Amino acid sequence: MKTTLRGMRYLSLLLAALAAGQLNAQERVVESDTHRFEEVAEGVWHVSGTGAVHTMSNAMVLVGEFDSLVVDSHVTPAAARALIDSIPAVTDKPVRYLVNSHYHFDHAHGNQAFPEGVEIIGHEFTRAKLNGDLGNVLEENTFRSFSDPVPTMVAQLAEQAANENDPRRRAELEQRHRVQSDYMDAIQEVVPTPPNITLERKMTLFQAVADGSREIQLHHFGRAHTGGDVVIFLPQEKIVFTGDMMLPGLAYMGDGHVDEWPAALDGLKNLDFDIWLPGHGPVMRSREMIDNFQAYLNDFWPAVAEMYAEGIPMEEAAATIDMTAHADNFPQIQGPGADPRAINRIYQLLENR
Repeated sequence: MKTTLRGMRYLSLLLAALAAGQLNAQERVVESDTHRFEEVAEGVWHVSGTGAVHTMSNAMVLVGEFDSLVVDSHVTPAAARALIDSIPAVTDKPVRYLVNSHYHFDHAHGNQAFPEGVEIIGHEFTRAKLNGDLGNVLEENTFRSFSDPVPTMVAQLAEQAANENDPRRRAELEQRHRVQSDYMDAIQEVVPTPPNITLERKMTLFQAVADGSREIQLHHFGRAHTGGDVVIFLPQEKIVFTGDMMLPGLAYMGDGHVDEWPAALDGLKNLDFDIWLPGHGPVMRSREMIDNFQAYLNDFWPAVAEMYAEGIPMEEAAATIDMTAHADNFPQIQGPGADPRAINRIYQLLENR
């Protein structure tokens, strides 16, 4: 009976995705309780959370003949364990490698949950950050700015659920409260765990598959979202996992090198791919968004730099900078203003120069 229900669930997911135009005919969708696996090419799975566990970021699983490779480990060890427990839904091949696209907490704080013997690969900068060579990532503004508000959010969700009269809406709030409460507890378990294999510019792996081998290229095209972004390129499948260096919308810039980012994206554009898998958001099949984001960055940096040169306080710059010329490409732009963390980062970079 369990197998039948799982098969029916898979079929319903597949039909719904096909109807929505999200999948090509040869692609498959499989779900565990916590994760959704979308097969974008044979043995190449785009992985996202179902909402049952706070994962915060996407992952990728590459299934070979003898082993599997995972890209990114989610936001906490608990989320990573849920991912590891879910992988048998698509393969019985053991995980051999874990690749970190970058060091940020929502992509790498599950590293410690992977079993002993799994090699962790990342950029040299990612190792330095997670190893504590460049300070404690748990005390940095990026981690704190996302994590510190969680207890308040949990309390607010509990209050909203208690005061909600509609049963359906109350159930939704109670579910969100449970997930966020579990996440709040899971944060306490995090021990930053660095890669034990590093690259500077490029590394190539070859994974045995049924008809030969899959080439897996790891590229660092320069500083962008962080100082150590790595994209994972599959030349035979023409698929690239971009992490947060390229997203369907505006990326977080609190640790970015905004003036160098467009050049790194040129490196991405030089790869021959048809599908790109972002660190957040759905599978993408149009490259136009890359040009749009480069245009935004090329306007954003000088606009902020001009405000800095004029001595405008950071808070005022964040409230008044006008990037609405890019609103058609980035609907999240609702009017003047930008993330204060991005403005603060650019001000810091300019001050250091």
